[in-house]
Amino acid sequence: MRLSREKVNRISHRILDTLVADAGVEFIEDRDAIRHEVIQVIQEILRQEEQVDAEVRKKISSQKKAIVEGSEEWDLLYRRYYAEELKRSGIGEAERG
Repeated sequence: MRLSREKVNRISHRILDTLVADAGVEFIEDRDAIRHEVIQVIQEILRQEEQVDAEVRKKISSQKKAIVEGSEEWDLLYRRYYAEELKRSGIGEAERG
């Protein structure tokens, strides 16, 4: 998934605002440093998901039978392979957290 820099910054601000509003959260680092780390984490996950997407597309295109992108079969394979790759790479585990 592609997110603009502006959207990632907005997300990081919303996450930080949520943390600030939580009375159970105590900050031991500067809030800007925390927000910067949130941005780094989001960007790394997006990079990993782009790699997973590329791997899945490669896997589908390497099938013996040509499968047209957008077809029901392609979509089904994409979802299945994508979930497998996320799990294999450890990204899917974090989502269930």
